[in-house]
Amino acid sequence: MARRERGRGRQRSGRGEGRRRGGRQEGQKGEGAGSAWGEWIRTIVITIVLLVIIRTFLVQTFVITSGSMEDTLKVGDFLMVNRLALGTELPLVPWRTPGYSEARLGDVVVFDPAHEDDLMLVKRIVGMPMDTLEMRGKELYRNGERQNEPFVIWSDFAGDHEHPMMEWQRDHLAPGVDPDTYRPTRDEWGPLVVPEDNFFMLGDNRDASLDSRYWGLIEDWRLTGRAMFFYYSYDRDSATPMAFVREARWERIGRRIR
Repeated sequence: MARRERGRGRQRSGRGEGRRRGGRQEGQKGEGAGSAWGEWIRTIVITIVLLVIIRTFLVQTFVITSGSMEDTLKVGDFLMVNRLALGTELPLVPWRTPGYSEARLGDVVVFDPAHEDDLMLVKRIVGMPMDTLEMRGKELYRNGERQNEPFVIWSDFAGDHEHPMMEWQRDHLAPGVDPDTYRPTRDEWGPLVVPEDNFFMLGDNRDASLDSRYWGLIEDWRLTGRAMFFYYSYDRDSATPMAFVREARWERIGRRIR
């Protein structure tokens, strides 16, 4: 009798140990699930932080919605813009990061114009600080020399026009030009002197672009970045269903912007 009871005790003891071991195993499984969730959360947070840093300091995307830069940029082009090259404005503070290069003549740049809040534009730099610019019969002259601009198109030969927005030009006329008799038009204006730390912007589609001729000069700190390449493009004006895919301009994707 005594031996049987001892055996039963050992059996009961073994079952108890099995339950305790099972309890520890279940607890370990729960801790593993919590650790996995924590890892996912950390990954998501790190990814978001990296995206914010990249978007703020390195690159940004830009979508073309008007034809002012045709044929260089078409409606429906998706651009990758280099923010690091020219430096970028820091959020919430009035400082900029230094760029590794300077804005250059002929650059296609994205910028924040002064004439309208919450608007970003893309144009080409045609006038550098201290340049003298003028336009005669649709032809651009820089420091007295006619510019070779193979990227420019003209679409309106029906006639020139004046615009009240061009009155700003009177404050930047070259020496010898009488402001009282100065009458700028879309195709005939200047000569103007670009001040220090300012740039003159024009659209490549000269007859269909609101640019520096109308709303004025752009200070250097307003430059956001240099357009690099197309990462996607499609015919946005197409009525074809699923035009985003069916009307893709595959030949433009990856092409460098010049």
